Amino acid sequence: MQISKDIVMQNVQRFGGAMFTPVLMFGVFGIFVAISILCTNAMLLGPIAEKGTLWYNFWYIIQEGAWTVFRQMPLLFAIGLPIGLAKKNNARACMESFLIYIIFNYFVSAILSIYGPSFGVDFTREAVAGSGLTMVATIKTLDTGIVGAILIAAISVWLHGKLFDVNMPESLGIFRGSSLVVVAGFWLMFPIALLFCVVWPQFQLAIASLQGFLVSAGVGGVWVYTFLERILIPTGLHHFIYLPFIFGPAVVDNGIQVYWLQHLQEFAASTKPLIELFPEGGFALHGMSKVFGCPGIALALYFTAKPENRKKIGALVFPAAAVAVCCGITEPLEFTFLFVAPILFVVHALLAGTLSATMYALGVTGNFGGGLLDCALFQDWIPLFQNHWPTYLTQIVVGLIFTGIWFAVFRTLILKLDLKTPGRGDEEVKLYTKADYKAKAKGDILAEEAAAFLADLGGRENIVDVTNCATRLRVTVKDDSLLAAPEVFKGHGAHGLVHNGCAIQVIVGLSVPQVRERFEDLLGHGAV
Repeated sequence: MQISKDIVMQNVQRFGGAMFTPVLMFGVFGIFVAISILCTNAMLLGPIAEKGTLWYNFWYIIQEGAWTVFRQMPLLFAIGLPIGLAKKNNARACMESFLIYIIFNYFVSAILSIYGPSFGVDFTREAVAGSGLTMVATIKTLDTGIVGAILIAAISVWLHGKLFDVNMPESLGIFRGSSLVVVAGFWLMFPIALLFCVVWPQFQLAIASLQGFLVSAGVGGVWVYTFLERILIPTGLHHFIYLPFIFGPAVVDNGIQVYWLQHLQEFAASTKPLIELFPEGGFALHGMSKVFGCPGIALALYFTAKPENRKKIGALVFPAAAVAVCCGITEPLEFTFLFVAPILFVVHALLAGTLSATMYALGVTGNFGGGLLDCALFQDWIPLFQNHWPTYLTQIVVGLIFTGIWFAVFRTLILKLDLKTPGRGDEEVKLYTKADYKAKAKGDILAEEAAAFLADLGGRENIVDVTNCATRLRVTVKDDSLLAAPEVFKGHGAHGLVHNGCAIQVIVGLSVPQVRERFEDLLGHGAV
């Protein structure tokens, strides 16, 4: 039973990590879209930003390019998921997934063009938002969004794992490898497309009802959503919470991110309260705990450390807090206290939910899922400040009050419960000196980290597979008893370790894609 549970958890975590591969693009291109919208706003920039000027035309062109990842989200997921899901020949798996997803949509289009009324679909309608139809690579088809893309990509990767290495007679050599995978996918997509034509229109009606329910849930719904998004971080399952809201149809067609950017000019020009214009934005306030909670946590860790350790602790936690505030990457800071005092993480999630719910109750809404650079500055505060400054003033005041609450609660719990957070015990708090850095810079630091992590994980023979998400190296091992202690991983540069049976997550940081590449090189070359 335990083995079965571990396998399920490993697969779920692997799937969650794989979904983050395409999601990484959204934050960057969201900033590009927001800046281009800002630069074509005549209310802010005056006549230079009027339609038809050279300035406007330049930024319009930039904006159209920046919309790419949002207008092609299903394709991005169909191609991007195999990078994290496929255990071998990832590049070929991406091509296979793309072809099978396109085949699926051609089948759906053909079926509905003939039998649309039988499935309750008016296929003569224009494929616009709210119609239930969309265009995928010039194909008019059902709007299955990222859900359909993720499902088809998962099926494609499964076929890839089963069929890619199947031996064929020499006379049938043309059907080997990717050809066999795509041919199998071709025939499998026909019944799946038919099933989607039957089921998906009803699912769209259910989604519409869910949207109304979640929005009507108000403050309570925002609290539950934000709490779950935070509390599931250690398991890696938080992706399954926010993706349907931010990039899927859970509360608004095409997701909060796209909807907000599409209506940014409209919101900026309106004097109506934002809560009336976009109440669904309450489900994108989970980034507030990153902006306002993490500084309070960092201060608490600093002031509860032994006086002689505070300089070292400050050098660790304050940069981590700055990254959380600016970029929305919280894991280095959160995992600093998660492993030594899990109760603090539960409290952190409770406070995060309470902060979002409080802001929402006071009229704050928008697109605040990331850090200041990603959301507040370019997508909210700057473009909307002229007509909505009272809302943002409320947001900042409430946020700073909660920074104090985070500090007070964490400091109290650490001292009252005598929690051994960094700097409070007798263990060494080590920081690399400039000389250390220069010495290591002569070689490949990331390769050294990868080799150390491989040894800490029990060596090459103990590794089943490896993938990564934004900051974590996700590894499945054969025998988790061979793992080194979390302190050993940290000594080799990790921010922490998640040990859930044979499903292991090494918290590496933003360099994790490069570390994974070197890790896989070591596996292939038989090192360690």
